[in-house]
Amino acid sequence: MKLKKQVTVCGAAIFCVAVFSLYLMLDRVQHDPTRHQNGGNFPRSQISVLQNRIEQLEQLLEENHEIISHIKDSVLELTANAEGPPAMLPYYMVNGSWVVPPEPRPSFFSISPQDCQFALGGRGQKPELQMLTVSEELPFDNVDGGVWRQGFDISYDPHDWDAEDLQVFVVPHSHNDPGWIKTFDKYYTEQTQHILNSMVSKLQEDPRRRFLWAEVSFFAKWWDNINAQKRAAVRRLVGNGQLEIATGGWVMPDEANSHYFALIDQLIEGHQWLERNLGATPRSGWAVDPFGYSSTMPYLLRRANLTSMLIQRVHYAIKKHFAATHSLEFMWRQTWDSDSSTDIFCHMMPFYSYDVPHTCGPDPKICCQFDFKRLPGGRINCPWKVPPRAITEANVAERAALLLDQYRKKSRLFRSNVLLVPLGDDFRYDKPQEWDAQFFNYQRLFDFFNSRPNLHVQAQFGTLSDYFDALYKRTGVEPGARPPGFPVLSGDFFSYADREDHYWTGYYTSRPFYKSLDRVLEAHLRGAEVLYSLAAAHARHSGLAGRYPLSDFTLLTEARRTLGLFQHHDAITGTAKEAVVVDYGVRLLRSLVNLKQVIIHAAHYLVLGDKETYHFDPEAPFLQDDTRLSHDALPERTVIQLDSSPRFVVLFNPLEQERFSMVSLLVNSPRVRVLSEEGQPLAVQISAHWSSATEVVPDVYQVSVPVRLPALGLGVLQLQLGLDGHRTLPSSVRVYLHGRQLSVSRHEAFPLRVIDSGSSDFALSNRYMQVWFSGLTGLLKSIRRVDEEQEQQVDMEFLVYGTRTSKDKSGAYLFLPDGEAKPYVPKEPPVLHVTEGPFFSEVVAYYEHVHQVVRLYNLPGVEGLSLDISSLVDIRDYVNKELALRIHTDIDSQGIFFTDLNGFQVQPRRYLKKLPLQANFYPMPVMAYIQDAHKRLTLHTAQALGVSSLKDGQLEVILDRRLMQDDNRGLGQGLKDNKRTCNRFRLLLERRTVGSEPDFFSKLAAMFRGLIFHSSRSGNREVQDSHSTSYPSLLSHLTSMYLNTPALALPVARTQLPGPGLRSFHPLASSLPCDFHLLNLRTLQAEEDTLPSAEMALILHRKGFDCGLEAKNLGFNCTTSQGKVALGSLFHGLDMVFLQPTSLTLLYPLASPSNSTDVYLEPMEIATFRLRLG
Repeated sequence: MKLKKQVTVCGAAIFCVAVFSLYLMLDRVQHDPTRHQNGGNFPRSQISVLQNRIEQLEQLLEENHEIISHIKDSVLELTANAEGPPAMLPYYMVNGSWVVPPEPRPSFFSISPQDCQFALGGRGQKPELQMLTVSEELPFDNVDGGVWRQGFDISYDPHDWDAEDLQVFVVPHSHNDPGWIKTFDKYYTEQTQHILNSMVSKLQEDPRRRFLWAEVSFFAKWWDNINAQKRAAVRRLVGNGQLEIATGGWVMPDEANSHYFALIDQLIEGHQWLERNLGATPRSGWAVDPFGYSSTMPYLLRRANLTSMLIQRVHYAIKKHFAATHSLEFMWRQTWDSDSSTDIFCHMMPFYSYDVPHTCGPDPKICCQFDFKRLPGGRINCPWKVPPRAITEANVAERAALLLDQYRKKSRLFRSNVLLVPLGDDFRYDKPQEWDAQFFNYQRLFDFFNSRPNLHVQAQFGTLSDYFDALYKRTGVEPGARPPGFPVLSGDFFSYADREDHYWTGYYTSRPFYKSLDRVLEAHLRGAEVLYSLAAAHARHSGLAGRYPLSDFTLLTEARRTLGLFQHHDAITGTAKEAVVVDYGVRLLRSLVNLKQVIIHAAHYLVLGDKETYHFDPEAPFLQDDTRLSHDALPERTVIQLDSSPRFVVLFNPLEQERFSMVSLLVNSPRVRVLSEEGQPLAVQISAHWSSATEVVPDVYQVSVPVRLPALGLGVLQLQLGLDGHRTLPSSVRVYLHGRQLSVSRHEAFPLRVIDSGSSDFALSNRYMQVWFSGLTGLLKSIRRVDEEQEQQVDMEFLVYGTRTSKDKSGAYLFLPDGEAKPYVPKEPPVLHVTEGPFFSEVVAYYEHVHQVVRLYNLPGVEGLSLDISSLVDIRDYVNKELALRIHTDIDSQGIFFTDLNGFQVQPRRYLKKLPLQANFYPMPVMAYIQDAHKRLTLHTAQALGVSSLKDGQLEVILDRRLMQDDNRGLGQGLKDNKRTCNRFRLLLERRTVGSEPDFFSKLAAMFRGLIFHSSRSGNREVQDSHSTSYPSLLSHLTSMYLNTPALALPVARTQLPGPGLRSFHPLASSLPCDFHLLNLRTLQAEEDTLPSAEMALILHRKGFDCGLEAKNLGFNCTTSQGKVALGSLFHGLDMVFLQPTSLTLLYPLASPSNSTDVYLEPMEIATFRLRLG
């Protein structure tokens, strides 16, 4: 009672201090004489005085915010130290709904007004090239351009180079796909190892030769198989600049479906390998084959300290436009960047392909004659029917003139007189004869050019960085700086078409089963990295490192490389041959199983009350987890067998925020009691476990319990056999049969009503919303917030796309529909299950090709504020059809929708009527939303899929696609290996606020500032286009995190005696600000290949967020700190022995290690720190 009084007094104190502070603040603004004097320094205009006052007001608001935050923290400490709160006991209302009492423990949502400024934008100059605007303005007319069919005729004056020679760099390269037509291992054995072996001998024959390589995955495999002598030769070739490793990632990743965690991870894996084995640090990016380009990649490359990059597969109409305006080379800048700190120099290849016919100049018929692998007598020839000719004394003048004409024409498309000419293709240079043919013939041409000054051309073999270095030198700037007159671009290059209306938008969804498995592996990898790093640090700290299985590091390394391999642009894309897909799947599953082991070993150590009792036994794991019978099977959850002795469950929360979530476990009896770590009984919801629309699984029950879990920590539950009538609360079920003659299994423990016919709509509700469903379809119809009378239309339907009947058809890459989608018409009406209970209610609609579950959690905070949706899709009997889910709303979206790029940033999109339907689809790795002045509807996803908004107020997502034919892009197969796939979503409806704290103040200040600048600068101030940036709310960010990093429930194995007590594990001494995401805590490798070092990489991301959407209490203490974090006191029980900021992939220290452990991040920035905990 005494404590309650203290809390009440403190609460009152907060209120009083807030009011008093506000009063003092206003008083100071009005009466402070110094402020009047300061204002008087600006006699030009009263506006300056007003501007000054606003800045002072903002500062005072900030001070006030900090005072209140400190008091809140004090109150929280008081409440946190109170005795354990009584468990929430739900009660049943007369109207049939459940009420869950609010938690006795308060939580705060406290956002610094300064942190709201960022999303308002308007900082910095508008880039010359904004891709959204470019697409809106281009005609996309596909006019025949002559020999360069997708371009135009290029002319030049021979005297154009009299003042400055044309400098040509011919870059030999071999593009090696780590899996596509053949598996990774088969490619390595049959082709890649021969390419690399020949490279070593052939480059050493002539110091003028150069070679470019990109895929470290292949290089590392080869390195493991070569002797010390060959390794030394490779290091020499890298050291003297003959061999360049470009980008340096584990693979050349897909940029549409990949998540930024995996993109960064494969870049770190590649860069760390290169530094350790070759002493190499990549300088330039090389991405010739991904099918469209994300603006996330230039950001990551720049933060990894690369200065230049190259891209190729861009829509042919955009290439033509950029060529015509000399914009093929530009500084690529992030949309939020106000000071050019994210700029990276980018070269866009101008023509159709990266093969030799499309790289020397605009005429492929001529360029093909200079691909000397195609000399007569070889296995490949020129489709244009004019073969190459070996260069001799007799023909060199004529051949050189023909090639120089192409070089000059290509050069006219660029701003500098330095020319890049790639020389290679897929798996080229795999035979010594090709090395000789290319290098000898080109060297004769170069010798001819270079010995004739009147030609004004200097030509040589070069690497990519040789080209960029020469360009910077010619334009008089430092490497990576903006050359004078070169444009700045922001935006991305989706969606890609290589010819006609052939848009590569099908691969955004192709093989969704593996896109989903990719993200499951990613979440497990991140969780395993963090727990392993913490467990190893604590074991070292306690002197128990000898007992802990540090050898798990090899499993982590293998999983990093598996996830990295799957980011390849023919893996996660779903565009490889069936046998290759199986190979990827087997690798993914093996790594997933290994990561579960790593997590179990770490959790076992960390959850023990007495660490001295820890014993590692690989044959008898302490904890269990769900299992997958094969790489293409859905997971099967462990059923906990209850008997006379209690069973324990360890819960792992991989989020860096405390979370209040529902955990569902399967048990073998409905008579179950669940207790907290302290032995306090908890309220639970118990439900039957259904195997189909009408059958329950015998002797298996689902017990759902709301639990609060520590950030990045472990919780403990105890399960006992027995009934607690007050706390073990059964779900009730209604089954709608719609006239179908089916028998439904019953269970005496659960109320069940079977409704044979009838189709009236019905609703489910929680503390935040009431959700209406169609009684006929079982699909969502509308949502009404409890504080509003008006319902919001959110109407769901399934649709089917066909493919064209003639000529080109949809395939793994292309989406070529036969017109608009048609409604999905089931053979029979669906059976509906409506489950209601205290903690969650749900509707399951059982259709022939999809089982859709919409679940509503009756919990405070993040879980209860959105709808949980899963679609179990099975279209294995479809022929050339694609299944889509469309949401209709009355949101006035005005043709604009928003999709994320790699889970890192949000890109506005506009529906363009002038383009075909398939061109308006975009990748959706984690979210898409539509909005108007009042509302925003976000579809969050746990797997990458294709998304669009084809009409105002609509969002639609392609769930799966089954296609019977190849789409003529080299794969040679259709998509016929579909699996039963579970697609998981969250649907979040948010309301835009008017005048809510803290957004009101920041908007007011911004409005005044806008008025000031507008009037003082005659209205010509350049601000960013209001449509060029958009950000999720904090609630939206967290909803995405909850969906993508679910809590893991790990039952203690039955064979294990609990022995010494299990204790929850709270690794963080202080919580991170809630706009910070701990992306990874990655243990670094020691000098020995298989051993971990004591150092780790901490990667933090500060998210940009929109304060303008209504801020709800998120169920935990959410505060922001203007980007400041005290890392020194972050980890409980561990000291920060060493901390050094580095480049993204740890190759470059950004500052010397210092005693200060306070760090600062700008919004949207990702920062890497090398650290050691002791």
